[in-house]
Amino acid sequence: MELVVIRHGETQANAEGRYQGALDIGLKKSGQRHIARLADEIAATQAPFDRLLASPLLRTRESAAILSRQLGLPVELVPAFRERDVGLFEGLTQAEARERYPELWARNITRRWAEAPPGGETIDEVIARVSQGLTELASIMQGERILLVAHGVVAKVIRAVTIAGFDDFFEWQLPNGGMLSVRLSLADGSPLRFSRPLDGGD
Repeated sequence: MELVVIRHGETQANAEGRYQGALDIGLKKSGQRHIARLADEIAATQAPFDRLLASPLLRTRESAAILSRQLGLPVELVPAFRERDVGLFEGLTQAEARERYPELWARNITRRWAEAPPGGETIDEVIARVSQGLTELASIMQGERILLVAHGVVAKVIRAVTIAGFDDFFEWQLPNGGMLSVRLSLADGSPLRFSRPLDGGD
């Protein structure tokens, strides 16, 4: 199965450098236009897709709806691929998070595998959730070509567990409207090739 991941178009929170997480934020007009151009490009240059999947959050639903109109595919919502919830940090810029929660910020809390800002998800929890979603896709959609509209952290996880490992997990970033292509196979019982480091470090 080939899985092509698109990160949703730009939101106002993206433009302002804010943590979005589980906040249900729609696209900016410029983000809508960017995805519309991308949809035209995909329709003209890519092989046909069998399915169009999306995270249930508004920014991904809006992006997927634009792609749906151009590609003629219905949108299927998959909760496993929603964005990481960053709890107390949601809606804040990094500067605001550092000012309001200096102790958490000093501990680099958003980059710890097994810890998270209060009310949020750990990275390990997101890895487990997304990995389960990938395994389910690979088990029921073998041989299909899938387009998934998702989020920045979700794209990081998909890339890390399938093709790249975790060495550059915190440095690599899929931009808004960017595309990532991976292949999933259950030939060895799992579509996943990499596990995150066990040292518990940052």
